[in-house]
Amino acid sequence: MTAVAHEALPSTRPLARESGLRLFTDPDLRWEGAQGDTARAFSDKWAMADQSSEDFERFMDEHRRWYLELYGFRDEQEFARFLSGCRWVLDAGAGTCGKGAWMASLSPSTHVVCADIAECVRAAARFYRDRPNMSFLHSDIARLPLSDACMDYVSCDQVIHHTPDPPATFRELSRVLRSGGDFSCYVYRRKALPRELIDEEFRARCAGMTHEQLLELSEQITELGRRLSAIDAEIDVPAIPALGIEAGRMPVQRFIYWNFLKCYWNEQQGRKNSMLVNYDWYAPALAFRYSEQEFRSWAAAGGLETVHFHAEQACYSARFRRPAR
Repeated sequence: MTAVAHEALPSTRPLARESGLRLFTDPDLRWEGAQGDTARAFSDKWAMADQSSEDFERFMDEHRRWYLELYGFRDEQEFARFLSGCRWVLDAGAGTCGKGAWMASLSPSTHVVCADIAECVRAAARFYRDRPNMSFLHSDIARLPLSDACMDYVSCDQVIHHTPDPPATFRELSRVLRSGGDFSCYVYRRKALPRELIDEEFRARCAGMTHEQLLELSEQITELGRRLSAIDAEIDVPAIPALGIEAGRMPVQRFIYWNFLKCYWNEQQGRKNSMLVNYDWYAPALAFRYSEQEFRSWAAAGGLETVHFHAEQACYSARFRRPAR
């Protein structure tokens, strides 16, 4: 199937376009306060990623498989069939646009718009410049320059909790969803009380660190995660409901990770990608966490139906649908 030719974005205000690229910039884009700090952190993070490395490809391959699980697609073939029924798809908070490129390759007849406030979307526009069914939008996803009900599918994967007002961002992303369209979204889940308290205090201290200091910290925490993972022992954890600690057998690293300190390590993804996951938590100024009830209430308030709901220790994710009129 031949990929669709470039189409003008369905926008509500004039957009600047970079010559020779399908890159559009919202002239009203601003980096301010905590939002600006968060945008800079993600710009720095993705500038460190090497998209041509084998470790990064393994990282993305694992995330593509996880994406299908998070949003209720049995396999890549089912997701491709779903996308083939969409003319317009929005990847909101696209980062390096790897997932957007994946969607574009699965359904060449679909036009994928990758939007992000961080500078990485500009690099992605150059990296994927030969993909005719992709466009790139340098814009705040909480204030999109897109028309109402213009998207058949909206995906906001692992991003919305990094915006200044996630419930308002959810409403904004719902605004661009057409009748009958689906909206996939992921939010951080509240963790055990000791982890939440440490996170709040530790992340407040991180706010005063430079990029170089945050990078050094992330490398140190990654090494801690690696050493804890090397301990060949499990803990039979008793339930402590008052602290939000759940019962069960788990490796030492997982016990500390879920209940006290984020110290991510994944041998298959490699040191650098593991470090980027830790950086992703400690560097952004904004990283909200929610209960299942809070997350579900956003969809209910917007009149969206739940197609699929997924819960695990790290997150809640769901695919919602706007009822067809």
